[in-house]
Amino acid sequence: MRLTVTFRLLLPVLAIIWCLAATVAGQRQVAPSLVRNHPAIAYATSPQSDRIFALNQQLKSGEVRLEAEPGSGYLRSVLGVLDVPVESQVLVFSKTSFQARKISPQNPRAIYFGDDVAVGYVRGGDVLEFISQDPKIGSVFYTLKQTDDGVPQFERNDASCVFCHVSDVTYNVPGPFIGSVFPTADGTANYGPVYLTDHRSPFGIRWGGWYVTGIHKAERHMGNAIASDPGDLFSMVTPQTVHVRSLAGRFDPAGFPLLTSDIVALMVLEHQAGMMNLITRVGWDARLGADAGRPLTQSVTELVDYMLFVDEAFIPGPLAGPTAFAKNFSARGPFDRQGRSLRQLDTRTRLLKFPCSYMIYSKAFDALPETAKSAVYARLWDVLSGHDTDKVYRSLAPADREAVIQILRETKPDLPDYFYSFSGGA
Repeated sequence: MRLTVTFRLLLPVLAIIWCLAATVAGQRQVAPSLVRNHPAIAYATSPQSDRIFALNQQLKSGEVRLEAEPGSGYLRSVLGVLDVPVESQVLVFSKTSFQARKISPQNPRAIYFGDDVAVGYVRGGDVLEFISQDPKIGSVFYTLKQTDDGVPQFERNDASCVFCHVSDVTYNVPGPFIGSVFPTADGTANYGPVYLTDHRSPFGIRWGGWYVTGIHKAERHMGNAIASDPGDLFSMVTPQTVHVRSLAGRFDPAGFPLLTSDIVALMVLEHQAGMMNLITRVGWDARLGADAGRPLTQSVTELVDYMLFVDEAFIPGPLAGPTAFAKNFSARGPFDRQGRSLRQLDTRTRLLKFPCSYMIYSKAFDALPETAKSAVYARLWDVLSGHDTDKVYRSLAPADREAVIQILRETKPDLPDYFYSFSGGA
């Protein structure tokens, strides 16, 4: 089932960093704001342990210092402290941020990311922007003032961010999402479709309002293009916009670590955004119990289907980015005794060599309530072992199922005993 969503809007989406949750007929739905404030969640007041929260404590104690540079401010220093690779840089030029007035094709917004944190940089902006994944409460939003005056401190910024980052497209939890619009010459989104995209989305509707650099065999995507004809928005896509290897001459490179927007990094970010939100959704539903307004089994099925890349869109590869992002990402492991890893990229016809999300190793997954984690593992086993014979899982080849089981056995210490009972791939 295709879950990519199309909306027709009079105003552009206000915030895009990092799709649609199905509603169970007849079930009571709970307003997202009430869910966030539920005592079992207490999004605004629960104790935190996310990366940015921890870094703030280190800054206060003097254990860590940030250095500002002319032009980019604290950007390079923050990326270094958080161990976020500059090769993850992707560039969005649509006016889709609370710093929208400063964003345009001539001054794109740069996004850098690791497994549990993302950094947004707008040249000339007042602040750096952050999404940090807390293992319990999910995505938390911060800003850091770009002024070198005293000890820098991250400020939690729910007020500006939650309004746009909690909706059906984030499964009604605070979280990232990736959007594709038809941008005008100044980056404003035209009146027209807005696509919320992930690894299930066809290439033809991805990346409107983003720069995209790399090598691929796609006939179309929406990146690098300006919709100058409001009467024919799709005419913005041409061979010249689809196949771009260099951004030289498109904007002043001053302040940007790289002049790239790596296509592989974009694809990984799309997948990761959905996984982060689904993990949060499952955790919240387990804690809410009956107050979730939907059965835990629904959230668990959505998460497992997504993490196993069920209904993944075909990738017109082989494709390659212009940086070392893909090589470095695939090298991070963990590896089994055969040298296999869930981080190994394919990028010929699909994103990953072994179709199971590396986010199964994340702190957020490990921190799921035991009822939720047990349900996820049980569902994962039902699919990988072939116990569930629904036709939707026919895309998972027996050899891939077997490989995923074997890799998990050697790299995921808390697997239930039944994962070791017999081979998968039935």
